[in-house]
Amino acid sequence: MDSDVEMNAASDDEVMDDEDYYDYCYSDVGDDDGSGGGDSDGELVAGDYDEGLEAEGSDEVVSRREQTFTVLSEEDISERQEEDISKVSSVLSIEREEACVLLHHYKWNISKLSDEWFADEEKVRHTVGLLLNGNGRPRSRKLTCGICFEGHSSNMMSSAGCAHFYCHECWDGYISAAISGGPGCLSLRCPDPSCGAMVLQRMINKLAKDDDKEKYARFLLRAYVEGSKKTKWCPAPDCTCAVEFLGDENYDVSCNCKFSFCWNCTEEAHRPVNCETVSKWILKNSAESENMNWILANSKPCPKCKRPIEKNQGCMHMTCTPPCKFEFCWLCLGSWADHGERTGGFYACNRYESAKKEGVYDETEARRERAKNSLERYMHYYERWASNQTSRQKAQADLHKAEKEQLAKLTDIFGIPETQLKFIIEAWSQIIECRRVLKWTYAYGYYLDDRVKSEFFEYLQGEAESGLERLHQCAEKDLQAFLPSLKPDSDETTKSSVAEFGDFRVKLAGLTSVTRNYFENLVQALEAGLEDVRATGQAAATSSAASSSKKGGTKSKKKQHAKPSSDHTDDGWPCERCTYLNPPSVDACSVCEKGRY
Repeated sequence: MDSDVEMNAASDDEVMDDEDYYDYCYSDVGDDDGSGGGDSDGELVAGDYDEGLEAEGSDEVVSRREQTFTVLSEEDISERQEEDISKVSSVLSIEREEACVLLHHYKWNISKLSDEWFADEEKVRHTVGLLLNGNGRPRSRKLTCGICFEGHSSNMMSSAGCAHFYCHECWDGYISAAISGGPGCLSLRCPDPSCGAMVLQRMINKLAKDDDKEKYARFLLRAYVEGSKKTKWCPAPDCTCAVEFLGDENYDVSCNCKFSFCWNCTEEAHRPVNCETVSKWILKNSAESENMNWILANSKPCPKCKRPIEKNQGCMHMTCTPPCKFEFCWLCLGSWADHGERTGGFYACNRYESAKKEGVYDETEARRERAKNSLERYMHYYERWASNQTSRQKAQADLHKAEKEQLAKLTDIFGIPETQLKFIIEAWSQIIECRRVLKWTYAYGYYLDDRVKSEFFEYLQGEAESGLERLHQCAEKDLQAFLPSLKPDSDETTKSSVAEFGDFRVKLAGLTSVTRNYFENLVQALEAGLEDVRATGQAAATSSAASSSKKGGTKSKKKQHAKPSSDHTDDGWPCERCTYLNPPSVDACSVCEKGRY
Protein backbone atom coordinates (compact mmCIF):
# COMPACT_ATOMS: atom_id res chain seq x y z
CA MET A 1 0.00 0.00 0.00
CA ASP A 2 1.39 3.36 -1.00
CA SER A 3 2.27 5.74 1.78
CA ASP A 4 0.91 8.80 -0.05
CA VAL A 5 -2.74 7.73 -0.05
CA GLU A 6 -4.97 10.78 0.33
CA MET A 7 -8.57 11.17 1.37
CA ASN A 8 -10.39 11.70 -1.94
CA ALA A 9 -13.53 13.14 -0.43
CA ALA A 10 -11.82 15.79 1.67
CA SER A 11 -10.28 19.13 0.81
CA ASP A 12 -6.73 20.16 1.58
CA ASP A 13 -7.74 21.70 4.89
CA GLU A 14 -9.74 18.62 5.92
CA VAL A 15 -6.81 16.26 5.49
CA MET A 16 -4.08 16.12 8.07
CA ASP A 17 -0.80 16.99 6.44
CA ASP A 18 2.40 15.28 7.49
CA GLU A 19 3.11 17.68 10.33
CA ASP A 20 -0.38 17.39 11.84
CA TYR A 21 -0.29 13.62 11.50
CA TYR A 22 3.00 13.23 13.27
CA ASP A 23 1.78 15.55 16.01
CA TYR A 24 -1.13 13.12 16.36
CA CYS A 25 0.94 9.94 16.25
CA TYR A 26 3.93 11.20 18.27
CA SER A 27 2.06 12.89 21.10
CA ASP A 28 4.32 11.16 23.64
CA VAL A 29 7.61 11.37 21.80
CA GLY A 30 8.81 14.30 23.83
CA ASP A 31 9.07 12.04 26.82
CA ASP A 32 11.70 9.88 25.12
CA ASP A 33 15.30 10.92 24.73
CA GLY A 34 15.68 9.79 21.12
CA SER A 35 18.66 11.98 20.36
CA GLY A 36 21.11 9.90 22.32
CA GLY A 37 22.90 13.04 23.48
CA GLY A 38 26.55 13.84 23.01
CA ASP A 39 28.41 15.24 20.06
CA SER A 40 28.29 12.82 17.13
CA ASP A 41 31.27 14.49 15.49
CA GLY A 42 33.62 13.62 18.34
CA GLU A 43 35.49 10.42 18.91
CA LEU A 44 33.38 7.55 20.17
CA VAL A 45 34.55 5.75 23.30
CA ALA A 46 32.87 3.16 25.48
CA GLY A 47 31.92 5.63 28.21
CA ASP A 48 30.08 7.94 25.81
CA TYR A 49 27.07 5.62 25.49
CA ASP A 50 23.93 7.17 26.89
CA GLU A 51 22.31 4.96 29.47
CA GLY A 52 19.03 6.76 28.94
CA LEU A 53 18.78 5.39 25.39
CA GLU A 54 19.23 1.84 26.62
CA ALA A 55 16.71 2.32 29.41
CA GLU A 56 14.01 3.57 27.06
CA GLY A 57 14.21 0.51 24.82
CA SER A 58 12.52 -2.82 24.95
CA ASP A 59 13.25 -3.29 28.66
CA GLU A 60 10.80 -0.50 29.46
CA VAL A 61 8.11 -2.09 27.32
CA VAL A 62 8.74 -5.51 28.86
CA SER A 63 8.60 -4.12 32.40
CA ARG A 64 5.24 -2.54 31.69
CA ARG A 65 3.88 -5.77 30.27
CA GLU A 66 5.21 -7.92 33.09
CA GLN A 67 2.82 -6.13 35.40
CA THR A 68 -0.12 -7.72 33.59
CA PHE A 69 1.06 -11.34 33.44
CA THR A 70 3.44 -13.82 35.06
CA VAL A 71 5.24 -16.67 33.31
CA LEU A 72 5.24 -19.91 35.32
CA SER A 73 7.59 -22.83 34.81
CA GLU A 74 6.56 -26.41 35.60
CA GLU A 75 8.35 -26.12 38.94
CA ASP A 76 6.37 -22.98 39.81
CA ILE A 77 3.11 -24.67 38.85
CA SER A 78 3.93 -27.77 40.88
CA GLU A 79 4.74 -25.66 43.94
CA ARG A 80 1.47 -23.76 43.68
CA GLN A 81 -0.43 -27.00 43.23
CA GLU A 82 1.15 -28.57 46.30
CA GLU A 83 0.39 -25.44 48.34
CA ASP A 84 -3.29 -25.63 47.41
CA ILE A 85 -3.46 -29.36 48.14
CA SER A 86 -1.74 -28.94 51.52
CA LYS A 87 -4.01 -26.04 52.42
CA VAL A 88 -7.20 -27.99 51.64
CA SER A 89 -5.88 -31.09 53.38
CA SER A 90 -5.17 -29.09 56.52
CA VAL A 91 -8.43 -27.11 56.57
CA LEU A 92 -10.70 -30.09 55.84
CA SER A 93 -8.63 -32.59 57.88
CA ILE A 94 -8.40 -35.11 55.06
CA GLU A 95 -5.56 -36.98 53.36
CA ARG A 96 -3.52 -35.37 50.61
CA GLU A 97 -4.86 -37.70 47.88
CA GLU A 98 -8.46 -36.96 48.89
CA ALA A 99 -7.78 -33.21 48.82
CA CYS A 100 -6.27 -33.61 45.35
CA VAL A 101 -9.39 -35.39 44.06
CA LEU A 102 -11.70 -32.77 45.56
CA LEU A 103 -9.73 -29.87 44.07
CA HIS A 104 -9.72 -31.48 40.63
CA HIS A 105 -13.49 -31.98 40.79
CA TYR A 106 -14.04 -28.32 41.74
CA LYS A 107 -11.49 -27.10 39.15
CA TRP A 108 -9.06 -26.03 41.86
CA ASN A 109 -11.50 -23.48 43.27
CA ILE A 110 -10.73 -23.62 47.00
CA SER A 111 -13.46 -21.21 48.09
CA LYS A 112 -16.21 -23.10 46.26
CA LEU A 113 -14.97 -26.42 47.61
CA SER A 114 -14.90 -25.09 51.18
CA ASP A 115 -18.41 -23.65 50.95
CA GLU A 116 -19.98 -26.85 49.66
CA TRP A 117 -17.92 -29.09 51.94
CA PHE A 118 -18.99 -27.35 55.13
CA ALA A 119 -22.57 -27.04 53.87
CA ASP A 120 -22.97 -30.79 53.19
CA GLU A 121 -19.87 -32.95 53.52
CA GLU A 122 -21.75 -36.19 52.91
CA LYS A 123 -23.17 -34.96 49.62
CA VAL A 124 -19.73 -33.81 48.42
CA ARG A 125 -18.17 -37.16 49.32
CA HIS A 126 -20.90 -39.06 47.50
CA THR A 127 -20.57 -36.87 44.38
CA VAL A 128 -16.80 -37.15 44.20
CA GLY A 129 -16.59 -40.82 45.27
CA LEU A 130 -14.76 -40.47 48.58
CA LEU A 131 -15.81 -43.10 51.10
CA LEU A 132 -16.04 -41.93 54.68
CA ASN A 133 -14.92 -45.27 56.16
CA GLY A 134 -13.29 -47.57 53.67
CA ASN A 135 -13.44 -51.34 53.92
CA GLY A 136 -10.40 -52.98 55.40
CA ARG A 137 -8.65 -56.01 54.03
CA PRO A 138 -10.88 -59.14 54.38
CA ARG A 139 -9.89 -61.85 56.84
CA SER A 140 -10.01 -64.60 54.23
CA ARG A 141 -6.57 -65.70 53.09
CA LYS A 142 -7.65 -66.35 49.49
CA LEU A 143 -9.97 -64.22 47.37
CA THR A 144 -11.38 -64.42 43.85
CA CYS A 145 -10.64 -61.53 41.46
CA GLY A 146 -13.80 -59.99 40.03
CA ILE A 147 -12.16 -59.48 36.61
CA CYS A 148 -10.09 -62.59 35.84
CA PHE A 149 -12.03 -64.81 38.31
CA GLU A 150 -8.85 -66.43 39.52
CA GLY A 151 -8.00 -67.06 43.15
CA HIS A 152 -5.26 -64.97 44.78
CA SER A 153 -3.93 -64.48 48.25
CA SER A 154 -5.34 -61.48 50.11
CA ASN A 155 -2.05 -59.57 49.97
CA MET A 156 -2.22 -59.73 46.15
CA MET A 157 -5.67 -58.13 46.08
CA SER A 158 -6.64 -54.45 46.47
CA SER A 159 -9.73 -52.25 46.33
CA ALA A 160 -10.48 -48.56 45.97
CA GLY A 161 -11.66 -48.46 49.57
CA CYS A 162 -14.86 -50.31 48.72
CA ALA A 163 -15.79 -54.00 49.01
CA HIS A 164 -14.69 -54.89 45.46
CA PHE A 165 -11.26 -56.51 45.44
CA TYR A 166 -9.24 -57.24 42.32
CA CYS A 167 -5.82 -58.75 41.74
CA HIS A 168 -2.88 -56.43 41.19
CA GLU A 169 -2.36 -57.64 37.61
CA CYS A 170 -5.93 -56.71 36.66
CA TRP A 171 -5.62 -53.40 38.48
CA ASP A 172 -2.47 -52.66 36.47
CA GLY A 173 -4.24 -53.34 33.18
CA TYR A 174 -7.31 -51.33 34.24
CA ILE A 175 -5.24 -48.32 35.30
CA SER A 176 -2.98 -48.49 32.23
CA ALA A 177 -5.97 -48.53 29.88
CA ALA A 178 -7.50 -45.52 31.68
CA ILE A 179 -4.26 -43.49 31.57
CA SER A 180 -3.82 -44.30 27.87
CA GLY A 181 -7.28 -42.82 27.34
CA GLY A 182 -6.18 -39.37 28.49
CA PRO A 183 -6.90 -36.96 31.37
CA GLY A 184 -10.10 -38.81 32.23
CA CYS A 185 -7.97 -41.12 34.36
CA LEU A 186 -7.93 -38.39 37.03
CA SER A 187 -11.58 -39.31 37.73
CA LEU A 188 -11.07 -43.08 37.62
CA ARG A 189 -13.66 -45.07 39.61
CA CYS A 190 -13.87 -48.64 40.85
CA PRO A 191 -14.13 -51.24 38.03
CA ASP A 192 -17.47 -52.43 39.41
CA PRO A 193 -20.20 -50.60 37.42
CA SER A 194 -22.41 -50.19 40.47
CA CYS A 195 -19.64 -48.66 42.59
CA GLY A 196 -18.57 -45.02 42.47
CA ALA A 197 -15.50 -45.22 44.73
CA MET A 198 -12.65 -43.00 43.46
CA VAL A 199 -9.25 -44.52 42.68
CA LEU A 200 -6.78 -42.30 44.54
CA GLN A 201 -3.24 -41.38 43.48
CA ARG A 202 -1.63 -43.52 46.17
CA MET A 203 -3.18 -46.57 44.54
CA ILE A 204 -1.89 -45.46 41.14
CA ASN A 205 1.61 -45.12 42.58
CA LYS A 206 1.35 -48.53 44.23
CA LEU A 207 0.03 -50.61 41.32
CA ALA A 208 0.82 -48.82 38.02
CA LYS A 209 3.98 -49.01 35.93
CA ASP A 210 6.54 -46.21 36.11
CA ASP A 211 5.54 -44.78 32.70
CA ASP A 212 1.89 -44.69 33.74
CA LYS A 213 2.80 -42.98 37.01
CA GLU A 214 4.63 -40.22 35.09
CA LYS A 215 1.71 -39.77 32.69
CA TYR A 216 -0.76 -39.57 35.57
CA ALA A 217 1.37 -36.93 37.34
CA ARG A 218 1.62 -35.02 34.06
CA PHE A 219 -2.15 -35.06 33.60
CA LEU A 220 -2.61 -33.84 37.16
CA LEU A 221 -0.19 -30.95 36.61
CA ARG A 222 -1.87 -29.91 33.36
CA ALA A 223 -5.30 -30.15 35.00
CA TYR A 224 -4.21 -27.54 37.54
CA VAL A 225 -3.51 -25.02 34.76
CA GLU A 226 -6.44 -25.96 32.55
CA GLY A 227 -8.86 -25.72 35.46
CA SER A 228 -7.73 -22.20 36.34
CA LYS A 229 -9.49 -19.15 34.90
CA LYS A 230 -6.36 -17.01 35.12
CA THR A 231 -3.69 -19.39 33.81
CA LYS A 232 -3.13 -20.94 30.38
CA TRP A 233 -0.39 -22.99 28.78
CA CYS A 234 1.87 -21.34 26.23
CA PRO A 235 0.74 -22.60 22.78
CA ALA A 236 4.28 -22.62 21.34
CA PRO A 237 5.55 -26.07 20.28
CA ASP A 238 7.55 -27.92 22.95
CA CYS A 239 7.08 -25.10 25.50
CA THR A 240 6.26 -26.28 29.04
CA CYS A 241 5.53 -22.88 30.59
CA ALA A 242 2.19 -21.37 31.53
CA VAL A 243 1.14 -17.73 31.74
CA GLU A 244 -0.96 -16.28 34.54
CA PHE A 245 -2.89 -13.22 33.36
CA LEU A 246 -3.27 -10.41 35.88
CA GLY A 247 -4.65 -7.59 33.70
CA ASP A 248 -8.05 -6.86 32.20
CA GLU A 249 -7.45 -5.12 28.84
CA ASN A 250 -4.34 -5.93 26.82
CA TYR A 251 -4.27 -9.71 26.34
CA ASP A 252 -0.92 -9.81 24.52
CA VAL A 253 1.61 -11.75 26.60
CA SER A 254 5.13 -13.09 26.00
CA CYS A 255 6.43 -16.41 27.30
CA ASN A 256 9.99 -17.19 28.36
CA CYS A 257 10.39 -19.01 25.03
CA LYS A 258 9.97 -15.55 23.38
CA PHE A 259 6.66 -16.55 21.79
CA SER A 260 4.05 -13.80 22.01
CA PHE A 261 0.38 -14.75 21.98
CA CYS A 262 -3.06 -13.50 22.91
CA TRP A 263 -4.00 -14.88 26.32
CA ASN A 264 -7.71 -14.64 25.50
CA CYS A 265 -7.83 -16.72 22.29
CA THR A 266 -4.29 -18.31 22.44
CA GLU A 267 -3.60 -17.26 18.84
CA GLU A 268 -0.40 -15.35 18.12
CA ALA A 269 -0.36 -11.77 19.42
CA HIS A 270 -2.60 -9.70 17.17
CA ARG A 271 -2.98 -6.16 18.49
CA PRO A 272 -4.64 -3.94 17.29
CA VAL A 273 -7.11 -6.50 15.90
CA ASN A 274 -9.63 -8.07 18.28
CA CYS A 275 -10.03 -11.82 18.73
CA GLU A 276 -13.25 -11.99 16.72
CA THR A 277 -11.62 -10.42 13.66
CA VAL A 278 -8.62 -12.75 13.96
CA SER A 279 -10.94 -15.75 14.11
CA LYS A 280 -12.80 -14.63 10.98
CA TRP A 281 -9.56 -13.87 9.13
CA ILE A 282 -7.95 -17.23 9.94
CA LEU A 283 -11.14 -19.05 8.96
CA LYS A 284 -11.29 -17.13 5.70
CA ASN A 285 -7.69 -17.98 4.89
CA SER A 286 -8.37 -21.69 5.37
CA ALA A 287 -11.95 -21.92 4.06
CA GLU A 288 -13.03 -23.17 0.67
CA SER A 289 -15.05 -20.03 -0.02
CA GLU A 290 -12.14 -18.25 -1.73
CA ASN A 291 -11.53 -21.31 -3.92
CA MET A 292 -15.16 -21.14 -5.03
CA ASN A 293 -14.83 -17.41 -5.68
CA TRP A 294 -11.80 -18.08 -7.87
CA ILE A 295 -13.64 -20.79 -9.79
CA LEU A 296 -16.64 -18.53 -10.25
CA ALA A 297 -14.53 -15.55 -11.36
CA ASN A 298 -12.14 -17.37 -13.71
CA SER A 299 -14.06 -20.33 -15.15
CA LYS A 300 -17.34 -21.31 -16.82
CA PRO A 301 -19.21 -24.63 -16.65
CA CYS A 302 -19.22 -26.92 -19.65
CA PRO A 303 -22.76 -26.74 -21.13
CA LYS A 304 -22.89 -30.54 -21.34
CA CYS A 305 -21.12 -32.07 -18.30
CA LYS A 306 -21.12 -28.88 -16.12
CA ARG A 307 -17.46 -29.24 -15.10
CA PRO A 308 -15.73 -25.85 -14.60
CA ILE A 309 -13.31 -24.88 -17.38
CA GLU A 310 -10.67 -22.13 -17.26
CA LYS A 311 -9.84 -20.22 -20.42
CA ASN A 312 -6.30 -18.89 -20.07
CA GLN A 313 -5.41 -18.31 -23.74
CA GLY A 314 -6.50 -18.81 -27.34
CA CYS A 315 -9.75 -18.25 -29.18
CA MET A 316 -13.38 -18.71 -28.15
CA HIS A 317 -13.52 -22.31 -29.48
CA MET A 318 -13.46 -24.51 -26.38
CA THR A 319 -13.24 -28.31 -26.16
CA CYS A 320 -14.07 -30.02 -22.87
CA THR A 321 -11.68 -32.66 -21.53
CA PRO A 322 -12.34 -36.37 -22.14
CA PRO A 323 -14.62 -38.23 -21.92
CA CYS A 324 -16.98 -35.26 -22.57
CA LYS A 325 -15.11 -33.60 -25.49
CA PHE A 326 -18.01 -31.22 -26.09
CA GLU A 327 -17.10 -28.25 -28.32
CA PHE A 328 -18.70 -24.93 -27.46
CA CYS A 329 -18.32 -21.14 -27.60
CA TRP A 330 -16.71 -19.58 -24.54
CA LEU A 331 -18.85 -16.44 -24.71
CA CYS A 332 -22.39 -17.71 -25.27
CA LEU A 333 -21.77 -21.36 -24.21
CA GLY A 334 -23.59 -22.55 -27.35
CA SER A 335 -22.51 -25.51 -29.46
CA TRP A 336 -19.57 -24.68 -31.72
CA ALA A 337 -21.37 -26.44 -34.58
CA ASP A 338 -23.63 -23.40 -34.78
CA HIS A 339 -20.68 -20.99 -34.93
CA GLY A 340 -18.38 -19.89 -37.70
CA GLU A 341 -17.64 -16.89 -39.85
CA ARG A 342 -21.26 -15.80 -39.76
CA THR A 343 -21.17 -15.49 -35.95
CA GLY A 344 -17.91 -13.51 -35.78
CA GLY A 345 -15.21 -16.15 -36.25
CA PHE A 346 -12.97 -17.61 -33.61
CA TYR A 347 -12.40 -14.47 -31.52
CA ALA A 348 -15.90 -12.99 -31.25
CA CYS A 349 -19.52 -14.06 -31.00
CA ASN A 350 -22.35 -12.03 -32.52
CA ARG A 351 -24.93 -14.11 -30.69
CA TYR A 352 -23.38 -13.26 -27.36
CA GLU A 353 -23.20 -9.53 -28.13
CA SER A 354 -26.83 -9.37 -29.23
CA ALA A 355 -28.01 -11.44 -26.25
CA LYS A 356 -25.97 -9.22 -23.94
CA LYS A 357 -27.69 -6.11 -25.29
CA GLU A 358 -31.03 -7.74 -24.54
CA GLY A 359 -29.93 -8.35 -20.94
CA VAL A 360 -29.77 -12.15 -21.14
CA TYR A 361 -26.33 -12.40 -19.53
CA ASP A 362 -26.64 -9.47 -17.09
CA GLU A 363 -27.16 -11.52 -13.93
CA THR A 364 -24.51 -14.13 -14.73
CA GLU A 365 -21.91 -11.56 -15.72
CA ALA A 366 -22.68 -9.37 -12.71
CA ARG A 367 -22.29 -12.36 -10.42
CA ARG A 368 -18.97 -13.27 -12.00
CA GLU A 369 -17.78 -9.66 -11.78
CA ARG A 370 -18.71 -9.46 -8.09
CA ALA A 371 -16.83 -12.66 -7.39
CA LYS A 372 -13.79 -11.37 -9.27
CA ASN A 373 -13.79 -8.04 -7.41
CA SER A 374 -14.21 -9.79 -4.07
CA LEU A 375 -11.34 -12.16 -4.85
CA GLU A 376 -9.05 -9.34 -5.98
CA ARG A 377 -9.78 -7.33 -2.81
CA TYR A 378 -9.10 -10.34 -0.60
CA MET A 379 -5.85 -11.16 -2.41
CA HIS A 380 -4.71 -7.53 -2.05
CA TYR A 381 -4.94 -7.72 1.74
CA TYR A 382 -3.83 -11.34 2.07
CA GLU A 383 -0.65 -10.92 0.01
CA ARG A 384 0.45 -7.95 2.13
CA TRP A 385 -0.50 -9.77 5.33
CA ALA A 386 1.63 -12.75 4.28
CA SER A 387 4.46 -10.51 3.04
CA ASN A 388 4.82 -8.82 6.43
CA GLN A 389 4.77 -12.22 8.10
CA THR A 390 7.66 -13.31 5.87
CA SER A 391 9.55 -10.08 6.63
CA ARG A 392 8.99 -10.65 10.34
CA GLN A 393 10.43 -14.16 10.16
CA LYS A 394 13.45 -12.81 8.26
CA ALA A 395 13.89 -10.12 10.94
CA GLN A 396 13.81 -12.80 13.65
CA ALA A 397 16.60 -14.63 11.83
CA ASP A 398 18.57 -11.38 11.53
CA LEU A 399 18.10 -10.71 15.24
CA HIS A 400 19.51 -14.14 16.05
CA LYS A 401 22.45 -13.49 13.71
CA ALA A 402 23.12 -10.12 15.34
CA GLU A 403 23.15 -11.67 18.81
CA LYS A 404 25.39 -14.59 17.83
CA GLU A 405 27.81 -13.02 15.35
CA GLN A 406 27.57 -9.32 14.58
CA LEU A 407 27.91 -7.91 18.10
CA ALA A 408 31.11 -9.87 18.65
CA LYS A 409 32.55 -8.58 15.37
CA LEU A 410 31.69 -4.98 16.22
CA THR A 411 33.32 -5.41 19.63
CA ASP A 412 36.52 -6.64 17.96
CA ILE A 413 36.50 -3.76 15.47
CA PHE A 414 35.64 -0.82 17.73
CA GLY A 415 36.56 -2.15 21.17
CA ILE A 416 33.03 -1.47 22.50
CA PRO A 417 31.55 -3.99 24.98
CA GLU A 418 28.54 -5.95 23.72
CA THR A 419 26.45 -4.55 26.56
CA GLN A 420 26.84 -1.10 24.98
CA LEU A 421 25.76 -2.38 21.56
CA LYS A 422 22.34 -3.14 22.95
CA PHE A 423 20.72 -0.54 20.70
CA ILE A 424 21.13 -2.90 17.71
CA ILE A 425 19.21 -5.69 19.46
CA GLU A 426 16.54 -3.22 20.53
CA ALA A 427 16.17 -2.03 16.94
CA TRP A 428 15.66 -5.58 15.62
CA SER A 429 13.22 -6.38 18.43
CA GLN A 430 11.24 -3.27 17.54
CA ILE A 431 11.23 -4.22 13.85
CA ILE A 432 9.85 -7.67 14.71
CA GLU A 433 7.11 -6.17 16.86
CA CYS A 434 6.19 -3.55 14.25
CA ARG A 435 6.06 -6.15 11.48
CA ARG A 436 3.58 -8.10 13.60
CA VAL A 437 1.40 -5.01 14.15
CA LEU A 438 1.60 -4.01 10.49
CA LYS A 439 0.66 -7.53 9.41
CA TRP A 440 -2.55 -7.49 11.42
CA THR A 441 -3.51 -4.00 10.23
CA TYR A 442 -4.29 -5.61 6.87
CA ALA A 443 -6.85 -7.89 8.50
CA TYR A 444 -8.18 -4.79 10.27
CA GLY A 445 -8.49 -2.94 6.96
CA TYR A 446 -10.19 -5.84 5.20
CA TYR A 447 -13.12 -5.79 7.62
CA LEU A 448 -13.29 -1.98 7.92
CA ASP A 449 -16.46 -0.95 6.08
CA ASP A 450 -16.58 2.77 6.94
CA ARG A 451 -15.43 4.76 3.88
CA VAL A 452 -14.20 7.83 5.78
CA LYS A 453 -12.38 5.76 8.36
CA SER A 454 -11.02 3.47 5.66
CA GLU A 455 -9.40 6.38 3.80
CA PHE A 456 -7.83 7.76 6.94
CA PHE A 457 -6.74 4.25 8.00
CA GLU A 458 -4.97 3.71 4.67
CA TYR A 459 -3.13 6.98 5.20
CA LEU A 460 -2.02 5.95 8.71
CA GLN A 461 -1.04 2.51 7.47
CA GLY A 462 1.00 3.94 4.61
CA GLU A 463 2.90 6.26 6.95
CA ALA A 464 3.51 3.34 9.32
CA GLU A 465 4.97 1.29 6.47
CA SER A 466 7.20 4.15 5.38
CA GLY A 467 8.58 4.71 8.88
CA LEU A 468 9.17 1.01 9.48
CA GLU A 469 10.98 0.63 6.17
CA ARG A 470 13.39 3.43 7.16
CA LEU A 471 14.18 1.67 10.42
CA HIS A 472 14.46 -1.74 8.76
CA GLN A 473 16.81 -0.43 6.09
CA CYS A 474 19.00 1.29 8.66
CA ALA A 475 19.32 -1.86 10.78
CA GLU A 476 19.75 -4.22 7.83
CA LYS A 477 21.84 -2.33 5.29
CA ASP A 478 23.52 0.61 7.01
CA LEU A 479 24.97 -1.71 9.66
CA GLN A 480 26.76 -3.78 7.00
CA ALA A 481 29.18 -0.90 6.32
CA PHE A 482 30.71 -1.38 9.78
CA LEU A 483 30.92 -5.18 9.86
CA PRO A 484 33.94 -5.89 7.55
CA SER A 485 37.29 -5.80 9.33
CA LEU A 486 38.90 -2.40 9.09
CA LYS A 487 42.34 -1.97 7.62
CA PRO A 488 43.92 0.68 9.86
CA ASP A 489 46.43 2.14 7.39
CA SER A 490 46.46 5.31 9.48
CA ASP A 491 45.09 6.63 12.73
CA GLU A 492 42.87 9.05 10.81
CA THR A 493 41.01 6.20 9.09
CA THR A 494 40.29 4.50 12.41
CA LYS A 495 39.02 7.68 14.09
CA SER A 496 36.81 8.52 11.11
CA SER A 497 35.24 5.05 11.12
CA VAL A 498 34.59 5.15 14.85
CA ALA A 499 33.00 8.57 14.54
CA GLU A 500 30.79 7.30 11.70
CA PHE A 501 29.69 4.40 13.86
CA GLY A 502 28.73 6.90 16.55
CA ASP A 503 26.57 8.75 14.03
CA PHE A 504 25.01 5.44 13.02
CA ARG A 505 24.24 4.62 16.64
CA VAL A 506 22.47 7.95 17.15
CA LYS A 507 20.48 7.50 13.92
CA LEU A 508 19.43 3.90 14.64
CA ALA A 509 18.50 4.62 18.26
CA GLY A 510 16.53 7.67 17.19
CA LEU A 511 14.64 5.77 14.48
CA THR A 512 13.88 3.00 16.96
CA SER A 513 12.41 5.50 19.43
CA VAL A 514 10.39 7.31 16.74
CA THR A 515 9.02 4.08 15.25
CA ARG A 516 8.12 2.68 18.66
CA ASN A 517 6.11 5.78 19.59
CA TYR A 518 4.54 5.87 16.12
CA PHE A 519 3.25 2.30 16.33
CA GLU A 520 2.16 2.56 19.97
CA ASN A 521 -0.05 5.53 19.10
CA LEU A 522 -1.25 3.80 15.92
CA VAL A 523 -2.30 0.72 17.91
CA GLN A 524 -4.15 2.86 20.43
CA ALA A 525 -5.97 4.72 17.64
CA LEU A 526 -7.03 1.51 15.89
CA GLU A 527 -8.14 -0.14 19.14
CA ALA A 528 -10.28 2.94 19.82
CA GLY A 529 -11.96 2.43 16.44
CA LEU A 530 -10.48 5.59 14.89
CA GLU A 531 -13.06 7.61 16.79
CA ASP A 532 -11.00 10.78 16.33
CA VAL A 533 -11.58 10.70 12.57
CA ARG A 534 -15.11 12.08 12.51
CA ALA A 535 -14.42 14.68 15.18
CA THR A 536 -11.34 15.84 13.28
CA GLY A 537 -13.23 15.87 9.99
CA GLN A 538 -16.11 17.90 11.43
CA ALA A 539 -13.74 20.43 13.00
CA ALA A 540 -11.79 20.75 9.75
CA ALA A 541 -15.00 21.18 7.73
CA THR A 542 -16.25 23.88 10.10
CA SER A 543 -12.93 25.70 9.95
CA SER A 544 -12.87 25.45 6.16
CA ALA A 545 -16.41 26.81 5.85
CA ALA A 546 -15.61 29.76 8.12
CA SER A 547 -12.44 30.53 6.19
CA SER A 548 -14.30 30.39 2.87
CA SER A 549 -17.01 32.74 4.08
CA LYS A 550 -14.46 35.29 5.28
CA LYS A 551 -12.60 35.27 1.99
CA GLY A 552 -15.78 35.51 -0.08
CA GLY A 553 -15.38 32.18 -1.79
CA THR A 554 -11.70 32.54 -2.66
CA LYS A 555 -9.49 29.50 -2.52
CA SER A 556 -8.11 28.80 0.90
CA LYS A 557 -4.37 28.75 1.14
CA LYS A 558 -2.67 25.72 2.54
CA LYS A 559 -1.63 26.13 6.12
CA GLN A 560 1.99 27.11 6.54
CA HIS A 561 3.91 26.10 9.61
CA ALA A 562 5.75 28.87 11.36
CA LYS A 563 9.35 28.50 12.27
CA PRO A 564 10.07 27.36 15.78
CA SER A 565 10.11 30.18 18.29
CA SER A 566 13.55 29.16 19.41
CA ASP A 567 15.99 29.17 16.51
CA HIS A 568 18.79 27.34 18.31
CA THR A 569 21.25 28.98 15.93
CA ASP A 570 24.29 28.13 18.00
CA ASP A 571 23.55 24.63 19.30
CA GLY A 572 21.29 23.27 16.53
CA TRP A 573 17.52 22.97 16.09
CA PRO A 574 15.08 20.41 17.53
CA CYS A 575 12.95 18.37 15.13
CA GLU A 576 9.23 18.99 15.65
CA ARG A 577 8.47 15.38 14.82
CA CYS A 578 10.99 13.31 16.81
CA THR A 579 12.63 16.04 19.01
CA TYR A 580 16.13 15.10 17.77
CA LEU A 581 18.60 18.01 18.14
CA ASN A 582 20.06 18.51 14.65
CA PRO A 583 23.17 20.53 13.72
CA PRO A 584 22.37 24.08 12.50
CA SER A 585 23.92 23.35 9.10
CA VAL A 586 21.25 20.84 7.96
CA ASP A 587 17.69 21.65 6.84
CA ALA A 588 16.24 18.11 7.25
CA CYS A 589 16.16 15.93 10.37
CA SER A 590 18.96 13.35 10.42
CA VAL A 591 16.64 10.79 12.06
CA CYS A 592 13.15 11.11 10.58
CA GLU A 593 14.03 13.28 7.53
CA LYS A 594 11.39 15.92 8.33
CA GLY A 595 12.13 19.41 7.00
CA ARG A 596 13.30 22.08 9.39
CA TYR A 597 10.50 24.55 8.52
